[in-house]
Amino acid sequence: MFALASSVFVAGLLGSAHCAGMCGSFACLASGGDASRGPAVLRSTAAYNLGRLLSYAALGALAGAAGAGLNAAGAIAGFARPAAIVAGVLLILWGLASLLAALGLRIPSLDVPPALATRVARAVRVVQDRPPAVRALAIGTLSAALPCGWLYAFVATSAAAGSALGGATVMAAFWLGTVPLLAAVGLGAQRLLGRFRSRLPVVTASVLVILGVLTVAGRFSPTVSHAHTMTGTPAEPTTGDGQHAHH
Repeated sequence: MFALASSVFVAGLLGSAHCAGMCGSFACLASGGDASRGPAVLRSTAAYNLGRLLSYAALGALAGAAGAGLNAAGAIAGFARPAAIVAGVLLILWGLASLLAALGLRIPSLDVPPALATRVARAVRVVQDRPPAVRALAIGTLSAALPCGWLYAFVATSAAAGSALGGATVMAAFWLGTVPLLAAVGLGAQRLLGRFRSRLPVVTASVLVILGVLTVAGRFSPTVSHAHTMTGTPAEPTTGDGQHAHH
């Protein structure tokens, strides 16, 4: 679990430029844009990112619970780690598609469904006149409703955790990786990336592919003894000369 969460954190950190592009306008709206200064903008930025954490963790918990159900069904059918394999394959496919897009190939994009866009816009209007921190918290929570493939690639990854708590932890790690740049956007410091920003799509796509391969390979799964996996019982202890110990 720690290895998966750590890898997702690094991937989120490297790919946070994508989040800034997708959610940058939300971050600016939540923080009050250039009109806010001092402690007020800091509180609003913190509230916005807290809202994102709550919604991301909820998505991760749902995905982790679904992964647990998939693993249970797989165990009955004799398949090991189906949730991790499905999550890893999705990561690889998304990473390859992102890499091809970064190299100039035309890849179909994920558009916002009109009905969803209308509901999100209506919700933003409802909270727009609320106190800054309340508005920022609500907008941060709503950001999970955006059809962001980068976000949902990691929601799928959190299914590999195989539990609701594990899935929420994985998405919290992803959130933590995206906080620095999105906070910078909210505070008006997004230019800090400079020329490196143009190279990030290739880097993030490569990270997704690598993370997917490691997930499929079982690098993030708990270590289980071969004997226990095959027979369902602990391996019988042996003596120093390789003979089975008898009691």
